[in-house]
Order: sequence, then C-alpha cells, then structure tokens
Amino acid sequence: MRKLLFVILLVSLLGTIIPSAAQEAEFREPNWWEERVWYLLFVRSFYDSDGDGIGDIQGIIEKLDYLNDGDPNTTDDLGITGIWLLPIAEAESYHGYDTLDYRQIEQDYGTTEDFRQLMDEAHARGINVIVDFVINHTSDAHPWFVASESGDPEFVDWYVWEDENPAYNGPWGAQAWYRNTNNDQWYYAPFWSRMPDLNHDNPDVTAEINDIARFWLEDLGVDGFRLDAIRYVLEIEVDGRPILADSPANRAYLADFNAYVHEVNPDAFTVGEIFVNSNNTIANYTEDNSVDAAFEFALAFDLISAAQVGNKRDLERQVASTLREFEAGEFATFATNHDMARLLSQLDEDEGMNRTVANLLMTLPGFPFIYYGDEIGMTSDSSSGERDENYRRPMQWNDSENGGFTVGNPWYPLDDNFADRTVLGQTDDPDSLLTHYRNLIHLRNNHPALQYGETILVDSTYRAAWGYLRYTEDETLLVVLNLDDRESNDYTFAIEESQLITINSIDVLFSTTEVTPNLPELTENGGFVDYVPVEAPLPPFSIYVLRLNS
Repeated sequence: MRKLLFVILLVSLLGTIIPSAAQEAEFREPNWWEERVWYLLFVRSFYDSDGDGIGDIQGIIEKLDYLNDGDPNTTDDLGITGIWLLPIAEAESYHGYDTLDYRQIEQDYGTTEDFRQLMDEAHARGINVIVDFVINHTSDAHPWFVASESGDPEFVDWYVWEDENPAYNGPWGAQAWYRNTNNDQWYYAPFWSRMPDLNHDNPDVTAEINDIARFWLEDLGVDGFRLDAIRYVLEIEVDGRPILADSPANRAYLADFNAYVHEVNPDAFTVGEIFVNSNNTIANYTEDNSVDAAFEFALAFDLISAAQVGNKRDLERQVASTLREFEAGEFATFATNHDMARLLSQLDEDEGMNRTVANLLMTLPGFPFIYYGDEIGMTSDSSSGERDENYRRPMQWNDSENGGFTVGNPWYPLDDNFADRTVLGQTDDPDSLLTHYRNLIHLRNNHPALQYGETILVDSTYRAAWGYLRYTEDETLLVVLNLDDRESNDYTFAIEESQLITINSIDVLFSTTEVTPNLPELTENGGFVDYVPVEAPLPPFSIYVLRLNS
C-alpha cells in the first residue's frame, strides 16, 4: 500500500514539474540570440546628436534608454535586447551597401571610439549588437577596384572580369555585365553598375574578408553579422551554364566563412539574407551551416497577409512548413525591413492589423526583428513612390520641427503626417501602438516559452480564430488570437495530443480585454476537443496569452 501511495505521489509531482507528453520530450539549451528581441536600426535616420541632419552613433547612445534602460524592473523602455545596425562602414552612398573602407566607420556617423562606446553602453544594458557585413560587392570607387581596373597585379583578380561581354543577365533578369572604359574589359555587377562583385574564387579575397570579420569581432567587439545578399556570393558554371544563386559551392564557401567567424569568437552569431519566398531554399543555408540562422521571408509575407484578410489558413500552413524545415533557433521572424514599404502602409494604415502582426511576431516561434519606427506606426509616404529612401525616413520622436530627429536640416524629409505618430505622443498613452509593442516585448522577455519554447499548432473551427501552445520544461502557454476586424464567436479549438497531463488552473498573462478562461478537458493523449478558451467573444484583432498550470 505504501509503495502504491509513493508511486501516486511521484507521478503527481512529475506532472507539476514536467508538463510533457509521456514525459519524453528532451528540452534543449537555447542559443543566446533566440532570447533576444531584435531592433533593425538605420543609423542615418535614428537620431542626430550634432545638428548636421544625419543620424549618428552618439545619437544612438543618447537614445539607448528608449530601447532598453538596463533595469529589468522597469517597463517604460521598449525592452529591446538586440540591435542590427545597417551598414556603418565608410561607403559611397547614403545606404552604405557600396563599401569604400571595411575597417573605417562611416564618417557621417562618427569614429571608431564612438562605436566602441556604443558597444560598451549597449552591453551594459544587456543589448547585443550585430552589424551588416556586405561581402558580395564593393563600391566601384573602392581602392581595390581602382587597382584592379588599372591592372595592378595584386588586385587584378579581385573582381569578376571578362574580355568579352558574356551577355547574360543577372539572377533576377537585370543587366549584370558592364564595360569598363579604363581597361576595355567587362565586369560583373548584378546589383548596380557602381557595385562590382568581388571574386570570391580568389583566396586573397577570402583571406581579406576573413580578416575584416576578425577586426569587427575582436577589435570592435561586435556580437556577430547580418550577411547581405548571400545567395549571390560565389557564381559557378556547370556545363557552360552560369549558376548565379544558391549553388552548393556558394553555401560551402559561406560555411567556411561561418566556421572562421566562430573560430575567432565561438559565441558570435551570423544571420543571413536569403531573399526568396521558399522555405526550402532558405533552410539549405542553415542545414549546410552557411549561417547560424536566416530570415524567414516566406513567413513574413504570410504574417502580413493573415492580418489583411483575417484568415489563418496560409499563415498556419507556412508556420507548419517553417517548423518542419528549420531546426530550433535557425530562423528569424520579421514583418518589414529597410527594403520594403512600411508595415502600416502595407496594411492601409489600419492600426488593428498592425497590432495583429505584432501579436503574431512576439508569440510565434523564431526570434523577432522589429524595423525601427514600426512600433509607433511610421508610414511610407505614397507620394514619394517606391524609393528606398522613403522606407528609411528619420525617426519620429516628437511633434516639433523635424520630429525631434535633428535641429538641423534632415538628410531626408520626414513623412507629412509625422506629428500624428511619435514616440512622445504614444509613450504615456496606455492604448497606443507603442504601449502595445512595449507590453508584448516585455511579455516575451519574461517568458522563455515564447522565446525558444516548443510549438504545437491548434486546430480551429473558424478562419480568424487561431492558437498555439508554446512550452518549455517549466511552463506551458496557450496563445489565442482573433485575426479578424470582427468578433469571433462560434469557434472551438482542438489538438490531437500534447505534453499536457493535467491542468488545474489558468493564469491570464496578457489580454486585450478582461476574460474568464475555461479549463480544457484533456484526452489521454494530452489533447482536447471542442475547447473554447475564453467565455467572451474574441474582439477584433485580440490576443490572449494563457498559462496552463498543472
């Protein structure tokens, strides 16, 4: 009898400690980058500290407390724990993707000393920093290219040259070969005639790129790199046919580079841009260790679409595909970036849809990146057309002249409606978009289940009502969403099986409105059927994060 009571007691204790299916799940140690909420920041547009109209490194330092004040007990900062800086090396153009000197901080932004101070200040607040590293091409004014076109024996093979025009277009169908009048040869430049591709078949180029990475990791202390345009780093020929993107040789080259990065700093982090709407193509790069992680473009498109149409179908399918294709910690989530129209503009300036995208971004698996200004609903002025500058306008800090970005003339004008959406105007408003983002980020920061927990998608009987379990060894959360602009009434949730054994109570961790949660009746497989998580109808664009306690 005592033995039987002991067994019952042991099973009960295990049920409260490990809410796991048949207690067999093996929980892993997360990668540090999974525990971060990342902020994509364009230095030129964030904050100008010296009045020249151009954002700078000292401006970022002044505004770090907005992102994270370093005090885990406060909740009035945004809660950002990772920053991706768009290119900050000396470059020819405003955007920085046509590098002139990989080891020199862009003079518009400050000095090496300024950057080291930024790294110290960020790390003191618990913020990791990665920088954009453009290894595919340089400016045509880079000293390497000038030497190469002049026939300097040391650099003549640093770029991709042909005596005759190969006459084929680049990987997306645009002109890629240009005649150089200085040497009467043709050079490969698929992104722009002023950005010639480096020849990564040349071991001297490889050695130099590796040494530049070492410089940023060791001398400047960055935590890793966002690697630009990595589908196109190494071109090859097969049976006389050029392979311009995604070749196995390209991935192998990047894998060697990634191995070198981790040789320099085992804790460094690389995340790649593989701009394509294909899970399989993107996942090839993480499977081959070409990068530690990659941006999930396919998922980004469906995040926005789900909010636009109020339907979970395509997003549910895409999330399931992403979870199949990628190992944990290998994909980054986002909604928009510097190459896309602003989130709110894509959503016809519907703030409810914007909130839905934020709800998904902060609770779905993958580690999220927020584009600066999306948290206050910055827009892309449609009258300016599809210029990239339109997507990278100065940050809107307040409603004063130039939005508090600068006391000078801004490098690019702010949106006409900037005064309607500012940090100052939304900071103390409990119903503002900024407050919504801030609350969601702090929720994610405080719950490992949302950062790196396992995921089980929930079946729903209504197109706009959706949910999923996120769980670790110590915690199980149920996320309940209404993707629609109307109430969701007649819906039920179901899952076939899960890690759950018993549920004794439910805590509401985050909610759009006050609700009374219902306990599900679990099947022997830890699943449930015909489950309505909350009593009230789901309001438009609502979210509820419920903790299921065993």
